[in-house]
Amino acid sequence: MKQHDARTLLILLMALALPTTWCQASTAETQDVASLHRICPGKDGTHFVAADSGERFVAWGFNYDHDVPGRLLEDYWLDEWPTVVEDFNEMKSLGANTVRIHLQTGRFMETRREPNEVALAQLGRLVKLAERTGLYLDITGLGCYHKQDVPPWYDALSEAERWDVQAAFWEAVAKVCAGSDAIFCYDLMNEPILPGAEKVETDWLAGEFAGSYFVQRIALDLAGRTRQEVAKTWVAKLVGAIRKHDNRHMVTVGVIPWVYEFPQARPLFYSEPVSANLDFVSVHFYPKAGEVDKALTALKAYDISKPIVIEETAALQCDAAGLDAFIDGARPLSDGYLGFYWGKTIDQYERSADGTDMLISGWLKYFRTKTPSILGSPAADQQKP
Repeated sequence: MKQHDARTLLILLMALALPTTWCQASTAETQDVASLHRICPGKDGTHFVAADSGERFVAWGFNYDHDVPGRLLEDYWLDEWPTVVEDFNEMKSLGANTVRIHLQTGRFMETRREPNEVALAQLGRLVKLAERTGLYLDITGLGCYHKQDVPPWYDALSEAERWDVQAAFWEAVAKVCAGSDAIFCYDLMNEPILPGAEKVETDWLAGEFAGSYFVQRIALDLAGRTRQEVAKTWVAKLVGAIRKHDNRHMVTVGVIPWVYEFPQARPLFYSEPVSANLDFVSVHFYPKAGEVDKALTALKAYDISKPIVIEETAALQCDAAGLDAFIDGARPLSDGYLGFYWGKTIDQYERSADGTDMLISGWLKYFRTKTPSILGSPAADQQKP
């Protein structure tokens, strides 16, 4: 059987076996969907609200980026779908209202122009699961986290050709997701970076961490352009691709807060010319021990009169008390906080004698305990300065 025919058959089988896939919803699902309301910036643009009621919304949840063995979502979401369902239910039970998923370019694009229909169907299935579970999705795209899975044809492209593939990726994803109120946002890429003014790079990926690459260049050579010019053009191209099919949902870019490491630095993607097409700010903060105040000072650099989400945070370089101090200190500015969930429950972690497992168990307990404070009184009823 030809690959294309096999792929089509698989989609049809999924549709027959699962009448609640993305192309068809049951009455029960429709009722569940009604409990989710599209999230958007409020009238003053500085915080999130439910579009219909105007009720304040704070994103509180997890990055669901891999499981404990390190497999990415697309590695197991076809063969182990019950695991994904169980994980979503567990995250909801812990108090989450938002889940950030990370989609890989190589799993969603067969060629420069042809998307992978099986992956798109499974994404639609995940959207329906989010609707039933009552969780919003932060859909982060264009991942190349496992270098061995990046198609050779993709790395061989020129900058312009690579951007065309990225635009095709977002068009395909937006077509699937446009109609669902469970979509919190589209995050164009995790931690994009640019080369220095005088440097020509040779590798699109950077920042290897434990065998994965979470940082990606959007250009190898500025070629006489300013960094702002490149970033602005790239953002505009990808947002334009999304808006061909979806004018309802927010768009952002998750960035490394270089201001934290280099106090004289200035935000690039959240500078005035670049951020015009972005609906809110997403920054990734891992506060260091004894530097909570420094992290909070860095966060203020991203206050550009748009909502701010701390899209990644964890006690990697501080203790639990330090992380709690950072989260509480950020509340006058921040409209969301996302930690990590990797597919094991508190009880499962506590049955382990491993020290790391105990730390993660402590984080999940903290998250569950902190939920009423974060969601019961959004941003502690504080106004942004």
